[in-house]
Amino acid sequence: MRFEHSDLVRCFRRFFPLRSFRSFQKGAAAVLCGAVLSCAIFLSYGMGQGGNGGAGTVYAQENEKELTDELYALSAVLMDADNGRILLQKNGTQVLPMASTTKIMTCILALELADAEEYVTVSSYASGMPKVHLGTRAGQVFQMKDLLYSLMLESHNDSAVIIAEHIGKKLSGGDSGNSGTGTAAERTAVRSTAPENPASEDMAPEEAALEDAVSESTEEESRDAVLRFTARMNEKAEEIGCTDTFFVTPNGLDAILTLTDEAGNTVERQHSTTAADLARIMSYCVTDSPKKEEFLEITRTQSWSFTDYVEGEDGEWRMGSSSYSCTNHNAFLSMMEGALTGKTGFTAKAGYCYVGALERDGKIFSIALLACGWPNNKSWKWHDARLLYEYGLANYEKRDIYQKAELPLIPVQEGICDSVSLTQEETDISLLLGSPDEISAQLSLAESLEAPVEAGMTVGWQNYYVNGELYESLPIRTAEAVAKRTFRYCLGEILRLIWL
Repeated sequence: MRFEHSDLVRCFRRFFPLRSFRSFQKGAAAVLCGAVLSCAIFLSYGMGQGGNGGAGTVYAQENEKELTDELYALSAVLMDADNGRILLQKNGTQVLPMASTTKIMTCILALELADAEEYVTVSSYASGMPKVHLGTRAGQVFQMKDLLYSLMLESHNDSAVIIAEHIGKKLSGGDSGNSGTGTAAERTAVRSTAPENPASEDMAPEEAALEDAVSESTEEESRDAVLRFTARMNEKAEEIGCTDTFFVTPNGLDAILTLTDEAGNTVERQHSTTAADLARIMSYCVTDSPKKEEFLEITRTQSWSFTDYVEGEDGEWRMGSSSYSCTNHNAFLSMMEGALTGKTGFTAKAGYCYVGALERDGKIFSIALLACGWPNNKSWKWHDARLLYEYGLANYEKRDIYQKAELPLIPVQEGICDSVSLTQEETDISLLLGSPDEISAQLSLAESLEAPVEAGMTVGWQNYYVNGELYESLPIRTAEAVAKRTFRYCLGEILRLIWL
């Protein structure tokens, strides 16, 4: 950083007001006024340029309406799983029940909050869940990882509740959250809209003994623990960016939660989501979660066998006498190259539902289908899933939209220098873009700074927009520090020049 003669002039003018320096002062002001304060850069990316836009390319804008008309699902979304950008939708924000696709959130949250090797005890409440179920008995003990395979491969409703109750009880000692299903004082009732399938009243003696062993956990306590877990599910959904999702059950059975708000009014919340939110949850599961690898390992496994556990007199756990096996029912894993994962769902109210992810050619898509037919239309979801994935693969390519900006100098008031230079860290901003997508970038900077200025201080942003919506903001920072012009500094510079 150089000391200019104009700096010496400013020092004298400030601390020794001599008229002879007015012309110098005007000249300095002219320099400041002429500085470039802000600029805008507008970029345009055409997917037809550079190798993928020749004859035969399917253009998204022209075919989008035609494709959505071919979908059976009442609500559907195709999403760029890397960033949550919706590429195609049909009623994507319509709130609907989602059946067992709920379980992707149950699974990822359990992986993040619990140890896969933990031992979990079955309560009477959990064992009474309706089909589809593992067929557990109250008092049985399982490892968490086995229950997760049961949850995701066979979609067992009792396994979901066993997992939720176990983690919910662990959460009771800390902050259980209040953004989901509410506290015990606020909650009035959970009303299930699914058919009940209570456990048989005719119990064998050993089963009755197991029932007695867990009698200290009442049904109300079990429900409270499950609702504590679903409250955490709702918190997680909000963290991910979901705006229209509310979990009441961990297994997806249709249910309504009745709450009393602060004003004393009764509010009913239905177990529901949107295709956009559901695809966003799947995107999190396969790209952002710290447990994404474990999630994919479980959901891609074709079969899994396990037993319950019993505790020996030495306090060690050993395999019990009850054996179980699970088979993956996500048929789409073998239907299309690159299929990563998925979860099916069905209730009489929700219809057939599906959420999945596919990775091919460096592109990762997530999809969600809600209300995709009722019996006998079980295969419609596979038709829709293929259509969405094929559309995404044909119409979108990954592009890096980062462009190095020409950064001006920013004036510095009362500094030892007139201005400060700027810097920006180079980064990759890659996303899937189609031919109609419009990209722009705008540089927004502070008009001036007041000394002292620290090096690395954020003074503006380069904002990238996709179709007019803000997509990414990169900070613009000062490249060096600028000290404040003080009497001591000016005196030192005067003396230095005199002694030269």
